[in-house]
Amino acid sequence: MRTTPNYREIFCKRLRASRLASGLSQKKLGMLAGIDEFAASARINRYERGIHEVDVQTAQHLATVLNIPLAYFYADDDQLAELILAFGRSTSQK
Repeated sequence: MRTTPNYREIFCKRLRASRLASGLSQKKLGMLAGIDEFAASARINRYERGIHEVDVQTAQHLATVLNIPLAYFYADDDQLAELILAFGRSTSQK
């Protein structure tokens, strides 16, 4: 029997990995995504740890800053997520 994916955990893992791959601090990512400078680090930390759930609009801002498709954060299959990421990068380079 297949279990239901935990999208919050998937999002947290992918957000952290994407941020680290981009070389951004939590504060810098938050600020670039439009989060107030004084709350940016704490908010991103809470998103990455799953303490707070990010709304779709904020997730889109984060994806835009990280230059990744929003769907990458939520794909429940790792291979599919990598395909989404590769496709997104190939179309953004044109």
